[in-house]
Amino acid sequence: MTELPIIELDTPRIRPRLPEWLRVNLPAGSGQSTFNSTQLTIVGNELHTVCEEARCPNIHDCWARGTATFMIAGKECTRGCRFCSVETLREPPPLESEEPERLADAVQRMRLAHVVITVVNRDDLADGGADHYKHCVTAVKERLPSTTVELLCSDLAGNWPALEHLLDSVPLAVFAHNVECVPRLDGMVRDPRASFAQSLEVLRRAKQLRPDLWTKSSIMVGLGEADAEVLDAMHQLRSVNVELLTLGQYLAPGKPGTRYLPVERYVHPDTFASWQEAAYAMGFRGVASGPLVRSSYRAGMLMAEAQGRS
Repeated sequence: MTELPIIELDTPRIRPRLPEWLRVNLPAGSGQSTFNSTQLTIVGNELHTVCEEARCPNIHDCWARGTATFMIAGKECTRGCRFCSVETLREPPPLESEEPERLADAVQRMRLAHVVITVVNRDDLADGGADHYKHCVTAVKERLPSTTVELLCSDLAGNWPALEHLLDSVPLAVFAHNVECVPRLDGMVRDPRASFAQSLEVLRRAKQLRPDLWTKSSIMVGLGEADAEVLDAMHQLRSVNVELLTLGQYLAPGKPGTRYLPVERYVHPDTFASWQEAAYAMGFRGVASGPLVRSSYRAGMLMAEAQGRS
């Protein structure tokens, strides 16, 4: 299969050499056919995916297996985090009332056993989009009762009544929210309205409101953190009973020096393996740790692993 390097636009002066393990394969044969079918379903149902908007390096792998991570509430975000390629708008277009049914139709067409729904931040809305997110999840479950649903949610700007409304009786299997980076790097990496502490509180309250749900979070590395800080962030996630964890390499989605941060280091796969071992020792039930791991990568398999460890 043809290898496709992940290209980061940066100057040789500040860019570490791209290591050989950061390569992905283009689909071929039946994989290419499935990739095309996935793309047609997404386009035909007028949906957005984080695979495209966030320029995920795993898009070829996932779409060639007939899976995708849907992004609801629009393709523009009200925040401007420096690791993310999703467009920022202070006032994105209004929510689309037909989106829940279009989403459910796409999931049905793709015959997904497990679907990940992620969201953009909608700070322009009083409830942060919580009611719309709930309608989208419910529409999928009403159409496909046997499909498990994972919601990768925003922090809802710390609107706790909105979080309670979202989680009240919503038919979810996994509630995910990403802390993104170690606490020390919040101010450099994330929008000023986001923080590790607020994200941790979202996860704590979600587990308190719905102890039946798996809770999940993700950490990017390669942004200037120390290994000890990664372990500390993991311990903090376990302190609020997060059970599923992903760790992956940060890759600039565009040219650093403008909006995007440069890569400070490429973490070796052996280090990711050591973090995975440490995570299991801390009590995490499902862990995916590797250079190309992303928060939604093979999410159904991660949930199944956690169930097997229960």
